[in-house]
Amino acid sequence: MQASTPVCPSLPSPISGLLLPLFQALKSRPSLCCCPHPFLSSAHRRLFLNQRKKGRKRSTASAMSNSASGMAVCDECKLKFQDLKAKRSFRFIVFKINEKVQQVVVDRLGEPGESYEDFTACLPADECRYAVFDFDFVTDENCQKSKIFFISWAPDTSRVRSKMLYASSKDRFKKELDGIQVEIQATDPSEMSMDIIKSRAL
Repeated sequence: MQASTPVCPSLPSPISGLLLPLFQALKSRPSLCCCPHPFLSSAHRRLFLNQRKKGRKRSTASAMSNSASGMAVCDECKLKFQDLKAKRSFRFIVFKINEKVQQVVVDRLGEPGESYEDFTACLPADECRYAVFDFDFVTDENCQKSKIFFISWAPDTSRVRSKMLYASSKDRFKKELDGIQVEIQATDPSEMSMDIIKSRAL
């Protein structure tokens, strides 16, 4: 009865090229296992392990890159911002990251008649948020103007993971909001007081 030839598993390049002559020589010896690992020289074994490590590093790097690129942005965020900018339908918009759906979503809409104090009051004391505020002011030349502020709110009492998530997603989110004129980063209400808003607007 003719002995069947063991089937050798495929190896990643360049290992396959290095071991091909060895596999061909072993075909005539069915009593031996054709698995490459027992027959690898020290150099070939190191090369095989290095190739496997590189593959794992690429997978890890890809995952980190996706995380660093930031959260997706819900379409409602862009639509409401356009309403604020073009139609002045809102005085402010507060946004939050919904970790369950991995998106930035609208958290609160401020009516045109609401004040800056109303806006600051709706920011949670222990959670991060993004916000835009349409600020009206009068210049030294007595001209009525307005500027759209982007505020990144990250209080000291918020979770470290939340701070990192909002920081890594901020730039991507801002790019979706075309028309931001001033940016403020605040960890405490004093860092976004009305005096600071006025000084940054002028």
